[in-house]
Amino acid sequence: MPITTTEQQLSLDGAPLCALVVRNSAASATAPLVLHLHGGAFVSGCMRTGTGVATLLSEAGATVVMTAYPLAPQNPFPAAIDHVFKVLKLVDSMRGELAGKKSPLVVAGEESGGNLAAAVAMMARDQRGPELSGQILIAPMLDPCIGTGSMRAAEAGPVGCCFADGWRKYLGSGSKAEHPYASPANASRLAGLAPALIVTAADDPMRDESLAYAQRLREAGVKTIEAELASPTNWPAALQAETVSQAPWAQALREQFVGFFETIAVGHRLGAAHSVKA
Repeated sequence: MPITTTEQQLSLDGAPLCALVVRNSAASATAPLVLHLHGGAFVSGCMRTGTGVATLLSEAGATVVMTAYPLAPQNPFPAAIDHVFKVLKLVDSMRGELAGKKSPLVVAGEESGGNLAAAVAMMARDQRGPELSGQILIAPMLDPCIGTGSMRAAEAGPVGCCFADGWRKYLGSGSKAEHPYASPANASRLAGLAPALIVTAADDPMRDESLAYAQRLREAGVKTIEAELASPTNWPAALQAETVSQAPWAQALREQFVGFFETIAVGHRLGAAHSVKA
């Protein structure tokens, strides 16, 4: 499959912004345009950290844009989501240049990137744009409590845990955990969000919070697809490897992306038709 990755210089608020753009030359002119956010427990990683997952997204038919975002503790909440939301608006404004003018816009991320993807989906709803056609959350960090059964099964917890340490450095103070953009799992208003694909795995420490969030989205009327892959996956650490496409679970994850893109394509076309009629 002809996948290419190129570095592109963008401009954000008059400052240069480096981006990686992953393209599938076989994709259609209306293929999804995905802003992808890497993991790293809020404190590490860069845009290249997410290249493996971005490649799977592109193999599923999307054009994928990746940029870095401000890391904690130097840049605690809400620095990262404020930056990512600006990038989302920039990508939306460049939709025709980066992909196609009619490409549905999607935000995606794994682990801490999944948190940011869920948060900017809320921001897009609350600020009435950019219009998102979907959100893809892979092993997302949604709940700072670190107290679920899947966390305990992974021997993760409040002491010496990279996720707990990441949350503390990201939030800065306990009061920030009450903000829905910081802790999507605790958001009281979920109606009106973009359709979601939430993917976890049997050995994913974030499995329980992922499935609970999927359930709450459905109860709020958000079209939601959830998938739990079989173990072992070594998620979320394995999602940051450059060799993601060679992992035994890669095909299953790619198929989830393909199915979700087919679903949102139908909704995107129906929405466009409704807009024209109105």
